[in-house]
Amino acid sequence: MPKRVDHEERRSQIAEAVVRIAASRGLHTASMREVAAEAGVSLRLVQYYFHTKEELLRGTLKHLGGQIVQLVTRGVAALGEPATPRTFLYGTLTALIPVDDESRRIMLAYAAHYTLTLTQPELAPDGLAYANALQDHVAGQIRQAQKAGQISAEEDPGTAAAIVLALVTGLQSSVLAGQRDGRSAVTLLTAHLDRLFSRREAS
Repeated sequence: MPKRVDHEERRSQIAEAVVRIAASRGLHTASMREVAAEAGVSLRLVQYYFHTKEELLRGTLKHLGGQIVQLVTRGVAALGEPATPRTFLYGTLTALIPVDDESRRIMLAYAAHYTLTLTQPELAPDGLAYANALQDHVAGQIRQAQKAGQISAEEDPGTAAAIVLALVTGLQSSVLAGQRDGRSAVTLLTAHLDRLFSRREAS
């Protein structure tokens, strides 16, 4: 009996090869042939699952999205506390800071995709969809924290979410560039979140 092919596993294998390329040398010059060599498969197989490089990049972004969700899930669970808006915000946002080889690889690859969209804007909508969904979700958790009396009602959830995610993006870049390490970046992000939650007492 011929071995049954797991098509999702094959797609993930190829997408993970793109992630490795993105994290090590960027995506501007990455070719389908280079991806095939990195994945250890034929060029024809890559083209079977992803007909164009644009389709391959979109598939890789979806793959990265799944990996980021896993990072976030572990980050929230690591707090070992009941799932509340506060634990979600701390766990989710600190998980987006690269602190080890795995998170660094994922964030480098995501940054490489973002960099590519600056010169290939047709790829931007997919990345923006993820970013906007995250901002909406963070804003929703801030609203829940306000209802629980944990964050001042005077805070605009959309603005607060945009600010904290801009901070996350800046901290990610500073870690990837070697300006600071992951742990100090998490400390800075945590300090900002502490102030966001402490404003309730001050108001």
